[in-house]
Amino acid sequence: MKLISWNVNGLRAAIGKGFYDFFASVDADAFCLQETKMQPGQVEVNLPGYYQYWNSADRKGYSGTAVFVRREPLAATYDFGGDEHRHEGRVITLAYPGYYLITVYSPNSQAELARIDYRVRWEEDFAAYIRERMAEKPVIICGDMNVARHPIDLYDPEQYEGSAGYSEQERHQFEKLLALGLTDSYRFQHPDEEKAYTWWSYMRRSRPRNAGWRIDYFLVSASLEADIRETMIYKDVMGSDHCPIGLVISLPE
Repeated sequence: MKLISWNVNGLRAAIGKGFYDFFASVDADAFCLQETKMQPGQVEVNLPGYYQYWNSADRKGYSGTAVFVRREPLAATYDFGGDEHRHEGRVITLAYPGYYLITVYSPNSQAELARIDYRVRWEEDFAAYIRERMAEKPVIICGDMNVARHPIDLYDPEQYEGSAGYSEQERHQFEKLLALGLTDSYRFQHPDEEKAYTWWSYMRRSRPRNAGWRIDYFLVSASLEADIRETMIYKDVMGSDHCPIGLVISLPE
């Protein structure tokens, strides 16, 4: 099974920058989006053969997730936890007989960590939600998780130490999430690969210089490690400040 995840930084804009061409060429079984920045009905997304699931933020032009899948799930649920986490369209969970597929767009802690208190609460509650799902069956979590895990995962870790996406608090919460029994699939297959980035600032010609960060992930239950076949970073696919990532895995029915 091939799965793709992509923060498109506005789907309507991405459609004008080759989204459909990539979608057709990659031929995925599941295609997960973050930061769609869309409300229902703003544009018709025509994807024959795929079931579509959308979760939009209350605020127009902000956040939002979507999942397109060939195989209809048993159920689809949106967001998690209390009311605090249910207004920004950040999570979609699809239930299948043998696993959960969860796409996530984690909150950005913002400049000078202005939103770090909420980010930590969100991470704690998200981890609790994942723990509950993992007690039922294996999970695959994908998306823009807005954190670079280790120095190898960003181009200048000394400069950005303590910044949003590379603060001690965020990295600590991410490791706590992994400690539930999750595997960072890309690092599982490529433990020492450098300059494997998924996001580049629009400033200072960051992408042509490959001055990027790896903040997009496929995390899988450790019980699925042996089923990982391939992990991909589509660094040459444009249309967003993120590039798509992929996972090929043999999944339980």
